[in-house]
Amino acid sequence: QVQLVESGGGLAQAGGSLRLSCAASGGTFSTYVMGWFRQAPGKERGFVAAIRWSGSLTYYVDSVKGRFTISRDTAKNTVYLQMNSLKPEDTAVYYCAVKDGMIAYSDPGSYVYWGQGTQVTVSS
Repeated sequence: QVQLVESGGGLAQAGGSLRLSCAASGGTFSTYVMGWFRQAPGKERGFVAAIRWSGSLTYYVDSVKGRFTISRDTAKNTVYLQMNSLKPEDTAVYYCAVKDGMIAYSDPGSYVYWGQGTQVTVSS
């Protein structure tokens, strides 16, 4: 049973930065894909970024390219989401999730395990 614990959310001003962390445990991660998703009030949960646990391939939704960076520390079993140049429209609850294999990496329905979420609020 994989467990994911997010941290690092909070309040930031527009143009500011936050770094989210997702600590993973309970699994063998070599073939896993780690994803970050977000859900704003009244909206569906949407893909933000993903990274393969082994290797360095990363994927982003267009709206965060050039502003957000996903990375992982295999020694700490932790995935990060560095968020720069934050905008009010980035306000949402952010979730990390894990799946086995790259197919449908942007589809939240393909992920098996989820963290509890962390709130990110960006003020204008």
